[in-house]
This record gives sequence, structure tokens and C-alpha cells, in this order.
Amino acid sequence: MHLPDGILKRGKDVMDKPQLLEKAYKNLDFLNSRGARTIRILSEYIEPLQRLTELKVNSTVLFVGSAKAEPEEKKSLLYKYYWEAEELAFQLARWAIKLKPKGKNFVICTGGGPGIMEAANRGAARAGGKSIGMNISLPHEQKPNPYVSEELSFLFHYFFMRKFWLVYQAKAIIAFPGGYGTIDELFETLTLVQTKKMNKKNLLICLYGEEYWRQIINFDALIKYKAIDPEDVEIFTFCSNPEEAFTALKKNLYDVV
Repeated sequence: MHLPDGILKRGKDVMDKPQLLEKAYKNLDFLNSRGARTIRILSEYIEPLQRLTELKVNSTVLFVGSAKAEPEEKKSLLYKYYWEAEELAFQLARWAIKLKPKGKNFVICTGGGPGIMEAANRGAARAGGKSIGMNISLPHEQKPNPYVSEELSFLFHYFFMRKFWLVYQAKAIIAFPGGYGTIDELFETLTLVQTKKMNKKNLLICLYGEEYWRQIINFDALIKYKAIDPEDVEIFTFCSNPEEAFTALKKNLYDVV
């Protein structure tokens, strides 16, 4: 059958034109779509797991606290907590380095931002240790503080995946004075321990700054109204200076080594 020259030419042009096909796992439009949300969530689980495993991070000590604490604002009520967090992280990191385990134990971990988070990463850096920063993308972008070890700097989209990794490897959690974010992280952890979703035996929760915490949370009232049981306040302990906190943490962490 003889076809006109015009049809033959158009057919040849179609065959010669390269087909721009994209593999699904390289298709950014798909990966950023609602349908691929499960894949994105899994990525925020698997990528940190792989990196932490490769870097032999076995356990962490988590610092949470206000992002508003400033190292130079001496008039701020949060000022002293910045430097006490820095000192406590320094003492912990210096002690942990000397343990020389197979891998890295009790690595200082924070949310990666400013304030108390920066202070803890700063203290670890002063001790010559590595430290973790698990940042979160926010409408007003929160930059990683400069003291986070580059290879241990993470950025999350999903708050619940970030929370998982903040707590998953923690053998101790130190909650410094803070706002909604700090209280959220603290109470979620207390709930997990209270409901036995986390093992209290292997986790020390220290509320740093007893005066602050007792002012903003009336634990006695919670017991009075029977919202919690008296033994629920035994889930955590109070500490009010770096030496006291370090002594309590070191005693507890020795049992975990």
C-alpha cells in the first residue's frame, strides 16, 4: 500500500523524537502529590534509620526547651537556662566520649533549632563530641543552629516522624523551660510511659528547673482531681542545676551501658 509522502514524513518525525518518560521514583510531581504521602512518611523513617545506623549512633540524650532562650539576653528569665543547658550537655558529652563503646552512646540530640536546642548542641561541640539536630520545616523557616554535626543534621516535614526520632533512641530526656512545643513533647512522652508504650526502666525524664515547672503545671491539682494517679508523678524527676542533673543522669545511664 502506498502512503502519501506527508504521512510518511510525520510518522518518521514521531519515531525520531525522544520519549521523555520518567521512572515513578524520580517523578517529583508524583512524589509531592497526596497519593505519595505514605512514601514520604516512610522516607522520613528509613533515611534517618539508615544514616544513624551507618554512623553507629546507638543511643541519645534528648534536650528539649524554649527556642526563645538567648545567650546574650541577660535580662531574660530564660538566659540562665541557656547556659545551664550548654554546661550540662558539655558534661554529658565529655563523659560519654570516654566510655568508648562499640559505636556512639548517649549522643546529645535536639530539635536542631535555636535557644535551648542550640545550647545543648553547643555544649556537645565544646566537649569535642558529635551531636544530632532534628529540624522541622515551618512556615517561618527554622534554620539549623551552627553547632549541630553536619552528618547528623536532619530536616523533617512531618512533626510525628520528627517526634518519633527525637524519642526513639533516647535513654534520657531533659525538659528545660519552654512553651507549647516543649510541653507537647514532654507530655506526649509522659503519656507513652504512663500507658506503658515506652519502658520507664530504660528512660530517665528530668524536668529541669523545678521552680518553672511547678509554676506552670500544678501536678498536685492533677492528683487532687484524680486526673492522674499519685504514682504518675514518679515517671519524672526534677533537677535544678547542671551538677545535680549530671549526677542523676550519669547514675541512670550507667545502668544502660
